[in-house]
Amino acid sequence: MAVLTRRALMWRALGLSATPLLATLGRRAFAQPAEPQVVKLVAQRFRYTPGEIRVQAGRPVVLEFTSVDFVHGFSMPDLNVRADLPPGVVTRVLLNAQRPGAYELLCDNFCGDSHEEMHGRMIVEA
Repeated sequence: MAVLTRRALMWRALGLSATPLLATLGRRAFAQPAEPQVVKLVAQRFRYTPGEIRVQAGRPVVLEFTSVDFVHGFSMPDLNVRADLPPGVVTRVLLNAQRPGAYELLCDNFCGDSHEEMHGRMIVEA
């Protein structure tokens, strides 16, 4: 029967305790990042279509806006996101809402008499 030295026992203990840690790190290193959810929206006097969108908390989202008639503005004050939406151009806005809840989408470029009616909502689900 072989007698283990103190040094051999320490190395064996270290190897046994490090195995789960290395396995976890390896899985994380090869994990694929979540594909962004792409949501297409149309900005038109005086609405966003669709008026309500649903996304998952923590998942990247790309909002693809197309304005058909005016340089509308897009703003989500609670997420500190803003963009201009020139007509005929697809404007992409990347965001990642971490907290579930309801967030307002607002037009912040005056677009006419019913400008204040131009809003929508993004629901972030857990």
